[in-house]
Amino acid sequence: MVSPIRVASVQAEPVYLDLAASVKKACELIEEAGKGGAKLVAFSECWIPGYPAWIWARPVDVEMQTRYITNSLSVDSPEMDLLKKAAKESSIAVVLGFSEKSPTHSVYISQAIISPQGGMLTHRRKIKPTHMERTIFGDGSGRDLNNVVEIDFGPDHGKIKIGSLACWEHTQPLLKYHTISQGEQVHVAMWPPLAPSTGVDDPGLWSMSVEGCQSLSQTYAVESAAFVLHTTGVCNQGSIEKMKTQDGIVCRERGGGHGCVIGPDGRRLTTPIGDGTGTEEGIVYADLDMGRTVATRGFLDVVGHYSRPDLLWLGVDKRQKEVVVPVGQV
Repeated sequence: MVSPIRVASVQAEPVYLDLAASVKKACELIEEAGKGGAKLVAFSECWIPGYPAWIWARPVDVEMQTRYITNSLSVDSPEMDLLKKAAKESSIAVVLGFSEKSPTHSVYISQAIISPQGGMLTHRRKIKPTHMERTIFGDGSGRDLNNVVEIDFGPDHGKIKIGSLACWEHTQPLLKYHTISQGEQVHVAMWPPLAPSTGVDDPGLWSMSVEGCQSLSQTYAVESAAFVLHTTGVCNQGSIEKMKTQDGIVCRERGGGHGCVIGPDGRRLTTPIGDGTGTEEGIVYADLDMGRTVATRGFLDVVGHYSRPDLLWLGVDKRQKEVVVPVGQV
């Protein structure tokens, strides 16, 4: 019998719009999680260099967008090497959410899974940025459907399949089904800073609130029968004041951190950090008994005995789609 594996979900601010300082803080959090006994640690959506929430208040802000692109993280970079080194030194797998900067300075909502040996196991981009996110971020493509990897955690814990999706990708049934079909046992659901719903007259969408997004993560746990690390961004008042520009802000409001770990039947396994307002920083830990995924799938396996592939099936095209324009042509 393998032993339960300890996992960690980070609830902490990055150093907004500062790549070097955010990487340094991420490395410190990776080390802290390792010392806390975790074998896997997860960060929220666009943790480096912070989620660009100003787009929801003022989508055209050249100064903020330029700073954001400049401080985004490249996959092949000294900064990524530091993160891989931190994972190796603490012998911990890292699931990182970051704004990825391409060589041409396009940016993407990206996720990376780094092994306890410091290797890059997979890197993917969000298939379709949500609403105002499209004012900054580009689309993912076929290769970004490869979002589940198997990690060998040694004789104590065995091999475990880890997967991830970003934010409202958890509303997309076909994408969810494809992810589940890869056999993941632990899923990282990455979210930006979130605000609670104010009730039935709230002008915003409930599905974008603290409660709505946690519901989507819990629904994913039920559908997949996997453990879910529900990771959410944090933005406190100091960051709001520091990052104000003439018309734009880096966060809409303070708070937003409401991370938790969810069991394969959808129940929440952990308690909130501090007073539960989402303003306090820390790390949420949980010990996962992987046998619970087996027990739950005995009742519900949506890609196995509880499916009807003779009636319904999913077509998947994993090819990378790129538009090539010949030199000299528009």
